Amino acid sequence: MSICDIIIKKRDGGELSQGEIEHFIGGYVAGEVPDYQAAAWLMAVYFRGMTPAETMRLTEAMAFSGETLDLHDVAPLILDKHSSGGVGDKTTLVIGPVVAGLGVPVGKMSGRGLSFSGGTLDKLESIPGLNVMLKIEQFKKQLREIGLVIAGQTQELAPADGKLYALRDVTGTVPSLPLIASSIMSKKIAAGADAIVLDVKVGEGAFMHTDAEAIELAELMVKIGRGLGRRMAALIGDMNQPLGLAVGNALEVSEAIETLHGRGPDDFRQHCVDVAGEMLLIAGAAESPAAGRAKAAGTLVDGSAWAKFRQFVGAQGGDVAFVDDPRKLPQAPVVRPLAAPRAGYVAGLDAGEVGRTVVDLGGGREKKGDPVDPAVGVMLAPEGKVGGHVAAGQTLLWVHARTDGVAQAALARLAAAYRVEDEPVAAPPLIHHIIR
Repeated sequence: MSICDIIIKKRDGGELSQGEIEHFIGGYVAGEVPDYQAAAWLMAVYFRGMTPAETMRLTEAMAFSGETLDLHDVAPLILDKHSSGGVGDKTTLVIGPVVAGLGVPVGKMSGRGLSFSGGTLDKLESIPGLNVMLKIEQFKKQLREIGLVIAGQTQELAPADGKLYALRDVTGTVPSLPLIASSIMSKKIAAGADAIVLDVKVGEGAFMHTDAEAIELAELMVKIGRGLGRRMAALIGDMNQPLGLAVGNALEVSEAIETLHGRGPDDFRQHCVDVAGEMLLIAGAAESPAAGRAKAAGTLVDGSAWAKFRQFVGAQGGDVAFVDDPRKLPQAPVVRPLAAPRAGYVAGLDAGEVGRTVVDLGGGREKKGDPVDPAVGVMLAPEGKVGGHVAAGQTLLWVHARTDGVAQAALARLAAAYRVEDEPVAAPPLIHHIIR
């Protein structure tokens, strides 16, 4: 069958068969389908969508495009979580150690930044020496010995998703429900997870802008997972403003470290506890949601989550001195504040614009293969979050940049992303819905 015919069929709204999808995915992984044809196919999917059956076929084709892990010789049950992406979403850096610190193994395949949404791998690579590109035997060895591993797609595991993920980032095809669902679930299946908690973000800083869209995505992924024999749960988390205070790779690592020490921003810490609690519940390590949250919160107090994080960093080659003293992590040479234009309550902060600004600072990718600057980003003041009260001239946030000119341009954009009003405003809920 012709690749061009497959593109045309999808362009015209047709439903692709299992054979057609497998032929396209197999050809792309083998290098027989060039990026320009893959980009055309992605755009056709973006505009025409896919049926649930098509999305299931695509997920399976991507999951089995390379080797898959059977981890039951390591542990009887492997737990994983995945976020659909957001601004300031460094949750894996906290949730993984929290759950693994309670003796529940977490084997996770993560991705790099997509569009304005920072990637876990990019954040981890802010730590000198840390290797996220592990071979299968390394993945299994670390999971057995440490109980926590976070790695990227390789040519062995879900190679189709690795290639398509990078191409989506630079072709404007990221916010597509079937592409998001198949990308997330193919990694989970290839990595051998038995139980999966999905952290689906909704709002201006997410790919799903409404609750209805986020619920549709979550329910689709839960259906795919259950159809393939996995235990599934999903949370719909708010992303109308950045999660926590830090946006930018090294800044977010520092914030995660603060949180692992029992400190950190309240919203970020609570979100991590909520997701970790669901993971413990689905794994059978907690009798109820409340018990799961209590156990998760306890690891941030007793130091077990922090100890597991240090162990994880060292196992993957990272220099533990840089997490013991986060001031050693990459730092931008220019830091400039944004002042509140007037007194009032912060009524809105466009998380999407914050994320796009950080990309333009160098903290994300404009095109496939671009380097990422780990030092740049944005650090919000606690009062600069929605619901906070500020005086005229009070600092809302700080821009971390390479040059003053770039910083000033970022400040102008971010000023327009804020809305300050006279009347008090309630902070948005952290979790909108839970699908169990």
